[in-house]
Parts: sequence; C-alpha cells; structure tokens
Amino acid sequence: MAGKRTARRILAGGAALAAAGWALRDIPAQLGVRPLGSGPDRAARMRQSPQFRDGTFFNPMPEPTTLMTTPPVGLLGELAKNKEERRPAGPVPLRVPPSGPPPAGGLRAVWYGHASTLVEIEGKRVLFDPVWSRRVSPSQLVGPKRHHPAPVTIGELPQVDAIAISHDHYDHLDMATVRTLTGTQKAPFLVPLGIGAHLERWGVPAYRIIELDWEEEAEVAGLRFVATAARHFSGRAFTRNDTLWGSWVVAGTGRRVFYAGDSGYFEGYRGIGSAHGPFDLTLMPIGAYSPAWPDIHMNPEEAVNAHLELGGELLLPVHWATFTLALHPWGEPVERLWREAKARDVEIVVPRPGEAVDTTEAPAVDGWWETLG
Repeated sequence: MAGKRTARRILAGGAALAAAGWALRDIPAQLGVRPLGSGPDRAARMRQSPQFRDGTFFNPMPEPTTLMTTPPVGLLGELAKNKEERRPAGPVPLRVPPSGPPPAGGLRAVWYGHASTLVEIEGKRVLFDPVWSRRVSPSQLVGPKRHHPAPVTIGELPQVDAIAISHDHYDHLDMATVRTLTGTQKAPFLVPLGIGAHLERWGVPAYRIIELDWEEEAEVAGLRFVATAARHFSGRAFTRNDTLWGSWVVAGTGRRVFYAGDSGYFEGYRGIGSAHGPFDLTLMPIGAYSPAWPDIHMNPEEAVNAHLELGGELLLPVHWATFTLALHPWGEPVERLWREAKARDVEIVVPRPGEAVDTTEAPAVDGWWETLG
C-alpha cells in the first residue's frame, strides 16, 4: 500500500510539473520583443516620434509624471488585508449581447468586462483592448484572475471591422486573445507605435497591423481612427516605455467615440475634445487608482472631469469589476463615479458585462453592483 501511495504521489507530482511546464512555455513569447530591434522601418518611425527620446517613449505633458519603480513601503502588507473587499461578494450578473447586425446609423456598445468593449458605430464594429484570458499575466499560473467569466466566448464574437489596442500591458494586450482573433477575425489591428512588433511575433500578418503615433490617423471600413494622447507608460518585462501608449478617437459620418485606454488625468483632454469631438460616447477608466500611482490611472472624479472637457455626452465606465489591480474595494470606483455624475449632472450608463447599450436609449443607472460591494 505504501508503495502504491508513493507511486501515486510521484505520478501526481510529475503531472503537476508537466502542467506547470506547459503553462510556462509561452512566457518568452508573452514578454514580446524589443521594437527597436524588430526592423529598420519601425525603428525609424519610433525615433521620429515627438514622444520618443533617449531610446524610450515618454509623457510630454507639462504635469510631472512619477512612475513607481519599487512597491511602496507596506504595499505587500496592505495587499494581505481586507482581500474580501477587493472582490465581489457574489457572482457578477452577466448578459448575452444581441447577435443581430449592428444599427446602421446608430451607436451601441457592449462592455465585456475590464476594458474590453465592442462599439457598433454606423453599422461597423470596433473591438477595444480585447482580453479573454483567465489571468492578466505572462503566466496563467499566477497573477490577477477574473472575478467573472467573459459573457461570451471569444469564438462567439461577431465579425468586427477593426481591433484597437491602447497599450501593451497584460490587462489590455493579451497574447492568447490576439492569436485567436488572428485566426477567427479578418480585421486589422490598430496600435500605438512599437506594438506591431509584439503582434508580428504572435503571428499577426504585417498587412493587418496599423501602427500610429499620436495625432496620426487611418481610415478603416469608412471610419476615421485617430491615435490620441494618454498619460501612462508601457512594458511587458523588465524594460519600460519601449512601445507607445495612447487613446483612440473613432469617428463616423455623424457619430464619434472616445476611448481613453489607461491614463492619469492631464490637461490635454480639452484639446482632444476641441480637435476631434464632441463625442456621443466616452469610454473612461475608473478603477485601479491609488495614491501610490496618481499619475498613470485617473480616479472616478477625474474621469468625469475628463469626459466633460472632451465634450462627452454619455460616459460608459471601464477598467473596473473584472480584475483586482489596486487596493480599493471592488465596488468603490462605480459608487464614486455615480456620486460625481449626479453632482455634476453628467449622464452615465453602468451596464452589466455583456449588456448592450444604445446611446440614444441608455438605461437608467440601477445600482446592480450594490449587493456585491
């Protein structure tokens, strides 16, 4: 009997090691590549960018930006406290999005969770920062994991006309998702400078990659895409800022959408609104803020302020609910957003993951998250 138990333990240990090895095999690819070494044409474009200096991209805003190079003293201890507050108290309610064609002249959005959002604008579909993996990490063995599944499988996504990426952090650029979409979709990927190097390594054909600097634009499927500024940083490994980060303007004939990506608040939102707005819909990040990194993630009140400066009509909050990436309680971002929106007479919509929102008939906020906070 003892020999059988030993054999079972050996077999179980071997299976565990094999599973770990299988999970770790993709880490080198997950880290991406150094864009400056990925080809002379890309390197030349990067070096010509006004946002590129001394070998890396930087934030040119006049406001100072301080990036955290080491965790603040006491952060690990704080992470161990009150963990229950940083996740929902029960299952997050999901909805099944409509499967029919997008409204020909309208504007509709489906938030899948975190930042992943499908925008249907004037009969075309744009997918922002799609992430379908269980964890946002170079390894699916460790790292922040989902509080809720995606409301649809990646194979159930409709055919889209464009896939827009804001920057290369794991919770916005997911290798497994990109590889799947490369096979299941035909749409091009629109990305800030340098990120095309990661996509090429992951098997995306060069003809499906459109790399843009801030204020450069491209037309895809009759829509105008403009890469615009954000106050953030980039990096998938030990080097930082070797790819650009940004936000996106998507303009049709009569409808306009702004997606902020990840950003701290900065004074340039009014200029983006003047140049490219006003916007029927803004997708604004409201979560993962902290006094330890005030420059790179805005808080809910700052999101409302940026929305107003952009000339936004309806605000849909993103970057909350799906992953725990900061110390604040799970439901705090949307509670603060709701209070600020009411105080400043700003129209917001807070859909459940998978719930479709028509901007002309936006549902009233019903506080669905309150029993989970």
